Amino acid sequence: MTMSRRYALTAYLFLIPAFIFFGLMYYGPIINILGNSFHTGPQADQFAGLENFVRVISDRAVHNSFVVTLIFGAGTTLGALVIGLALALLVDKPLRGRVVFRAALLVPYLTSVAIVGLLWRNILDPQLGILNRLLDSLGMPTQMWLTTHPLATIIGVTLWMNVGYTMVLFLAGLQGIPDMYHEAATIDGASSWQRFWKITLPLLAPTTLFVSVMSVISGLQAFAQAYIITGGGPANETDLYIFHVFNVAFTSRDFGYASALSFLLLLVIIAFTVLQLRAGRRGEVQY
Repeated sequence: MTMSRRYALTAYLFLIPAFIFFGLMYYGPIINILGNSFHTGPQADQFAGLENFVRVISDRAVHNSFVVTLIFGAGTTLGALVIGLALALLVDKPLRGRVVFRAALLVPYLTSVAIVGLLWRNILDPQLGILNRLLDSLGMPTQMWLTTHPLATIIGVTLWMNVGYTMVLFLAGLQGIPDMYHEAATIDGASSWQRFWKITLPLLAPTTLFVSVMSVISGLQAFAQAYIITGGGPANETDLYIFHVFNVAFTSRDFGYASALSFLLLLVIIAFTVLQLRAGRRGEVQY
């Protein structure tokens, strides 16, 4: 046996625990869900063929939850890109207290989403919430945050929670750009906006691609925001897709249909990821 084959064999031996873990915790459940999607009944024990997938076509509740989730995902992704990059540009400058500022922005991301949801549900409470009390003390009209604009509200809460992590990613990307590019552009008379548009933004393309892919996946899989803060209401305006699947499985007890909905979401996530990766690779530049 050659030395290269020995190295390869050794590497695969060390990877066996990882293969077992992914097989049991990821691929196994996916195969199980796919199998259940062809069945119906409370125990998903009655074979139904493609009935569950055909049912999706005429299910308006699923259509509504999918549209709501797309809006939620688009809002959180665009917000994370814009706000995260803006904050990264801010803390990348030699400002006093920037280390504390970075840490403060990252704390919500490190906090459990359940705690964040409970915290904001209390803050936004129309009667006892501190936000309406603050508005009232300033002589401003109070708001029914979870009734008038519930989807925008949970998008804002999600951004508050995740934007610190996005900022850190963009900050790492900014610090990976060699200073010589900006110095050369400055000597050539380029303005700060021109340097940002022609140098910083193009060289941040890999970071932007990673942030957008992860934000889209996270947005499509969001659950706790609807479950804890709004309960999917009012009038299903915040009925996120995973929350709807949860209700189908554990309220309606239709595990077969819930499995079909879950598998369809997996296909949608894969499709979005492939499209983003292809578009992102075309946008990468090298100087």
